[in-house]
Amino acid sequence: MPESADPHSISRADEESLLSSIRSAKPEAMAAIYDRFSSIVYSVALRILREPSAAEDVLQDVFIQLWRNPDSYVAQRGSLGAWLAVVARNRSIDALRRRRPEDSAEDIVLASGIDYADVAERECMMEKVREAMLALSAEQRHTVELAFFEGQTHTEIAQATGDPLGTVKTRIRSALLSLRKALQS
Repeated sequence: MPESADPHSISRADEESLLSSIRSAKPEAMAAIYDRFSSIVYSVALRILREPSAAEDVLQDVFIQLWRNPDSYVAQRGSLGAWLAVVARNRSIDALRRRRPEDSAEDIVLASGIDYADVAERECMMEKVREAMLALSAEQRHTVELAFFEGQTHTEIAQATGDPLGTVKTRIRSALLSLRKALQS
């Protein structure tokens, strides 16, 4: 296939003619340049940015720059296609530098083996139990502590305190009713 059949290559005379038409604000000249070089500009931008929408933005910026300032292209430095590819590369790198992290620090979720909601709920409940226990009489509190925190039976509590077994059972029952009432409120 001869080089002149390449759809992306145009002669220097054609480039200068199209740029002259762009300087005269002729949209058909811009359309012709866009048709020939947009795929190159887009592929360069996409290769760098790896995001189609960002590559499309760069594509648009490059051709708007050419439309607004066609004299920024200097023919002695190389072909129009090469210049557009370099501009696309530079714009893409600038876009990468301007990017902010996609997630803000507040949005990042860190995995934890601790369920803090459960811990907070448990702490709140323990504080309620402490307050309810302090509201009991000294005899009731001591009896409940022996039964539930030290694991003693009613008989063992009666022997340890010297109180009758019925009294121990009554204290525990009335203490549990008071605690239930306090915790339900």
